[in-house]
Amino acid sequence: MILVIGGTGFVGRALVRQLVEAGHEVRTLIRPSPNSPRLPQGVPVEVAVVSLNDLRGLRAALRGIDHIYHLAGGESSAQLFETDIEGTKTLIQAAAGSNVRQIIYLSHLDADKSSAFPALRAKGLAEEHIRNGNIPYTIIRSSVIFGPEDNFTTIISRLAQISPGVIFLPNKGATYLQPIWVEDLVTCLLWSLDNPELENKTRKIGGSEYLSLRQIFEIILAVTNRRRLILSAPTPFLRLGNLILQATFPKFPISGFFLDYLATDRTCETDSLPRIFGLMPARFTYRLNYLQKESFFAKLRARLSRK
Repeated sequence: MILVIGGTGFVGRALVRQLVEAGHEVRTLIRPSPNSPRLPQGVPVEVAVVSLNDLRGLRAALRGIDHIYHLAGGESSAQLFETDIEGTKTLIQAAAGSNVRQIIYLSHLDADKSSAFPALRAKGLAEEHIRNGNIPYTIIRSSVIFGPEDNFTTIISRLAQISPGVIFLPNKGATYLQPIWVEDLVTCLLWSLDNPELENKTRKIGGSEYLSLRQIFEIILAVTNRRRLILSAPTPFLRLGNLILQATFPKFPISGFFLDYLATDRTCETDSLPRIFGLMPARFTYRLNYLQKESFFAKLRARLSRK
């Protein structure tokens, strides 16, 4: 049986669905919460309700498990420490002496325990805990992921929707990214199971093309049929403005971690998927139709709210 940690997230729901469709038995870890978990609909999956920092609870959740997918990650400084760093450390302790044969960890490009960026530093420390454990591992460092309900293209689309005709980008929008389609990433995760060529390895993967942040914004504006003036602004100015907007509007879509990710290029070799997995990645512009649907429903909701 396979344990998926982070199975209710953007990548986790797609992975759980593909694992079940491939005939695997899946258990997913859900932390205690008053909110209903967002499990993939119509997919039979076991559920273990336990915190990632509960050593005894994790040992119980690992009974009968032979593979672990660790996809969980924090979205604030406190969550980064609790989930990525301490949570991973506790998971490795719980798995010690168990029947787990492999842990597959989803990390970020440029993850480094010495990074100046909190999210990348936390991923780097989590990787170190995994490498220092006694469980065979595979670490996949992914470029930015896109797909329905993601934390990338959907955020950009919403920012364009609420912006007053102007969008400011850091570094003149010259940062280069390498977007990878979520289903391609999930296929790579699935093919990493019991793959001897990936045992105790760290692999970097990304899409088939480098795109500047400005190009990405222009593509998304075109797909959603919006016109906005794109200007450049100093990163410190954007950070300050973002803090003010988040304090004023709690649901403002851009976070500090999002700005961190855009601070420098996040790329690897463009042939990473064909070379490592024999998979041809989807082109960015070919997989954005979900933004058109979201844009249509956003306009419909706005019209209804005015009546």
